[in-house]
Order: sequence, then structure tokens, then C-alpha cells
Amino acid sequence: MKSIIDEINTFRDEREWRQFHSEKDLAISVSLEANELLELFQWKTSEEVIETKRENLKEEIADVVIYAYMLAD
Repeated sequence: MKSIIDEINTFRDEREWRQFHSEKDLAISVSLEANELLELFQWKTSEEVIETKRENLKEEIADVVIYAYMLAD
């Protein structure tokens, strides 16, 4: 897990984004990204989303996890 967090932090630092990543802002971002994940399922069955939006699912899950890791770090 440490190596994943290191990779995320390197990505962030190369773009000079640390200044935008206070604990408050990261917590907000986790919530916003989780809502984007939920939105994919709105008015659809799980099966529909998995069949038609698999790449979007992966991206939104990654966003939630990345922000959660950054907040935990």
C-alpha cells in the first residue's frame, strides 16, 4: 500500500496539486467522486451498468480510492 500512496503523491507533486489537497478538500472530493459513481447506477440495474459502463465504473472507483488514500496519508 505504501508504494501505491507514493505513486499517487508523486503524480500529485509533479503537477504541483498539493496546495489544493487539504484534508477538507480531499474529504469533499471523496464524497463528490462517490456521488459520480452512484450516478452511473441511477435508474439502471447493476447488470446494465456493468455491461455498458464498465470503464466509467473503473474510473470513478479509482477516483474515490485515490482521494481516500490521499486523505488517509
